[in-house]
Amino acid sequence: MINWYTYMVRCNDGSLYTGITNNLIGRVKAHNSGRGAKYTNAHRPVSLVWIKSFSYKSEALKEEARIKSCTKSEKELIVKS
Repeated sequence: MINWYTYMVRCNDGSLYTGITNNLIGRVKAHNSGRGAKYTNAHRPVSLVWIKSFSYKSEALKEEARIKSCTKSEKELIVKS
């Protein structure tokens, strides 16, 4: 069974980017090489600061949407948890 991950990376400017993947190491490498998201391409390098594993893609997508609706301070609390 493939695990899906919702993750947050901290960008060079201190901002947080949230995404999902089924290949966490490869996705972080993609962000840092400029092949990730358009946002992280302009804010490299990034470092992985938070992950949560799910059995199903739909669960990871729901968590991503929940986090993306949070304020910056709420996201920082998630990272610290």
